[in-house]
Amino acid sequence: MAQSAPTELGTRKISTLLRQYAVPGIIAMTASSLYNMVDSIFIGHIPEVGSYAISGLAVTFPLMNLSTALGTLVGVGAATMISVLLGQKRYEDANTVLANEVTLNTIVGILFAVVCLLFLDPILTFFGASENTLPFARDYMQILLLGNVFTHLYFGLNSVIRSSGNPKLAMGLTLFTVISNAILDPIFIYVLGMGIRGAALATILCQMMALGYTMWYFLDPKRFLHLRRKKIFALDWEIAKDSLAIGMGPFLMNAASCIVTLFINQQLRKYGGDLSIGAYGIVNRVSFMFVMVVMGLNQGMQPIAGYNFGARQYSRVKQVYIQTALWATAAMTLGFVFSFLLPRATVSIFTSDPALEDLAAGGLRKMNCIFPIIGFQMVATNLFQCLGMVRKSIFLSLTRQLLFLVPMLYILPLKLGVDSVWYSYPISDLLASITTFIFLVDLFRKFSRLRDGDDPSILGSLV
Repeated sequence: MAQSAPTELGTRKISTLLRQYAVPGIIAMTASSLYNMVDSIFIGHIPEVGSYAISGLAVTFPLMNLSTALGTLVGVGAATMISVLLGQKRYEDANTVLANEVTLNTIVGILFAVVCLLFLDPILTFFGASENTLPFARDYMQILLLGNVFTHLYFGLNSVIRSSGNPKLAMGLTLFTVISNAILDPIFIYVLGMGIRGAALATILCQMMALGYTMWYFLDPKRFLHLRRKKIFALDWEIAKDSLAIGMGPFLMNAASCIVTLFINQQLRKYGGDLSIGAYGIVNRVSFMFVMVVMGLNQGMQPIAGYNFGARQYSRVKQVYIQTALWATAAMTLGFVFSFLLPRATVSIFTSDPALEDLAAGGLRKMNCIFPIIGFQMVATNLFQCLGMVRKSIFLSLTRQLLFLVPMLYILPLKLGVDSVWYSYPISDLLASITTFIFLVDLFRKFSRLRDGDDPSILGSLV
């Protein structure tokens, strides 16, 4: 008997659904953050070269962010379309979107890897690599780029698994990659003497294993959402266009993160040197762990909000946003407390270099000083994306990182030096949160004029 669609998304209590979908998402995203941290921890303690190795790893962040951006452009758009189509009980169309997701991610993953491998040294130098850190950055990225298509496919299909009503499986696959990576890292880095290349190889092998199971899952014809072997590489350009349009918001957010990290690396290298870039790499990993909790909450909210919007149950859409935003605020407040109480103990996990510890501990306090206000802004941006409100999602995705942060990263250090690079973050967070609040109030005002079951097009500018 074929598996049934998750109609509970439109009927069960919102708080129950959010726990059911968000907790696995939080665990999965936190595990994903730890997945990245594991590489940093082992690389930072490579004998004699650890400090430069972790600085070289930090240089690769913009390139990895760009790869993630391209993956989310395809994967998030497809996952959002699928959750809405399931809410509308259009199962055949959902399967067609799934096939498109596989094809597009394969094409994008291969093209990105080929272009980057051809121009890798100039790209890394532009991103802030010096003669001391370039060899480590190059060794790490060469391996990751060779396996880039597997990374794109795994993360894209993992999002679809979650959106189709199986968040526990999505979480389990992520946990598998984390645990297996933690086991393989020390073997490849230290036992086999592969250094930073070993960390990259462990990452790719773990993702390939998880992808193998994911493909087996979606090739099962008994599932309501599955890949047909004869159509697995079929491409419908109309569906692709709609999927890419929906995914443009998170794509631009990740692309903006690439640009921001590029500017930060360049400014830190100019005003503080290679160790400052390494300090930012550590701070970024720690901060990202709390951000990933909010992203896990967003992943839990996405199928609930998308399904209910497709089913025209607007009161439930508002409920899931409010509850998700409250949880997100609590998570970021915990990050704020953590950054102020245990900064040195935290950064010492990544390095035993006292100078690098000092820089990273100070940066952690400065960068996260207004963390509590970020949660609702991230959830609101995701809400617009979940509902297919592409232009608003794109604009809000750009405000925090690009429109506000980049100019400050360039202007403030001219007179205030390296500390202003760290303080640029909380200033831009405040401005972006104010902007998002204005958009959110407008959205809720429009929702208040709709009753459940109404056609949203009656408000014109809602979507």
